[in-house]
Amino acid sequence: MNKLVLASFCGFLLLGTLNAQEFSRFSFELGAGFTQPVGNTGRYLDDGWNLQGGVGYNFSSYVGVMGELGYNSLGINSTTLNNIGYSGGGVNIFSATVDPIVHLTPKSHFDLYAIGGGGLYHVYENLSTPASGAVISPLSGGSFQLIEPTNGLSYSENKPGFNAGMGVAFGTKWHGKIFAEARYVHIFTSSNMRTDYVPVTFGFRW
Repeated sequence: MNKLVLASFCGFLLLGTLNAQEFSRFSFELGAGFTQPVGNTGRYLDDGWNLQGGVGYNFSSYVGVMGELGYNSLGINSTTLNNIGYSGGGVNIFSATVDPIVHLTPKSHFDLYAIGGGGLYHVYENLSTPASGAVISPLSGGSFQLIEPTNGLSYSENKPGFNAGMGVAFGTKWHGKIFAEARYVHIFTSSNMRTDYVPVTFGFRW
């Protein structure tokens, strides 16, 4: 009887050890890709690009959490620039978010996962070579009076936001995974102008 109990205990211990070895507790990621403005935001901005990096902790092979830093850069389209009297401009968004991740097929080489969360977004808008003294910012919705009409205009704000999306990762011989994902991002900027975009990111997670 004692031998049976000892064997069972060893079996459970071995099973737990093997299960723990199936995934790494800590993860890291780096990625880059393109960014598509959507909704009303798409009327004002051109497509852009993004960078992403993060560190995470896996509670199990199915559930984890990522702390991520992101950067998205998008240009203001020519129609908007002509309407407000500027020759050039762009929008840069820096984000710091906490994002739970759920692996739907963790045992497979084809790892389908859902990811999303929220955090703080810093939106920086810059315009150059104004043609007149007062303009309407396409993102802030406010009116600005320039002291010197030949100078550029910049506007920035920190706002909360959220993201949600899906991705897929493939295993490699370097004990990591190549991933591709797309997320919808919404930033709670001014009520008359939503800031919505979809970054599509390709990278490596290990």
